[in-house]
Amino acid sequence: MESTRIIGLDPSLVACGWGVIEVQGSKLRHIAHGVIRPPRKEPLPSRLSFLHLALIEVMSLYQPQEAGVEDMFMKDNAMSALKLGQARAACILAATGQGLNVGEYAPRLVKKSVVGTGTADKAQVAHMMNILLPGCGVKAGDAADALAIAVCHSHRVGSANSILRRAV
Repeated sequence: MESTRIIGLDPSLVACGWGVIEVQGSKLRHIAHGVIRPPRKEPLPSRLSFLHLALIEVMSLYQPQEAGVEDMFMKDNAMSALKLGQARAACILAATGQGLNVGEYAPRLVKKSVVGTGTADKAQVAHMMNILLPGCGVKAGDAADALAIAVCHSHRVGSANSILRRAV
């Protein structure tokens, strides 16, 4: 049975989480995770470039075949929402530039798919990642969220692959 490598991305210009998993059938395996922190004092275009290039480096190193990115959610501050949108664009462009299919997932859907409720907090998400991906040792935060996005994407990829297998 073939395996698929998936990168999950939790966009941010402060701390962009990333997590790579491998999926083979119903088995999930942790590959790597981390956080990219663009220099806060740099102008926005430099921070976006830093994020984009760092993600390309991560993808070149771990060779994912698919990507999942957290979708936008409305924040109270319009400028924060705009900057988050730009960080998402940097993530999506890095992934599509590597030839990856990109799925976009609402935060509530990600939480529901890994914890069972769309209102789970960050600690619950991290706890489930440590259960689903033994040995990953991820703490609550951006990297745990990114791994959850990758797991959420794996559900979609797995469904699509099983549908294709039945159609053949």
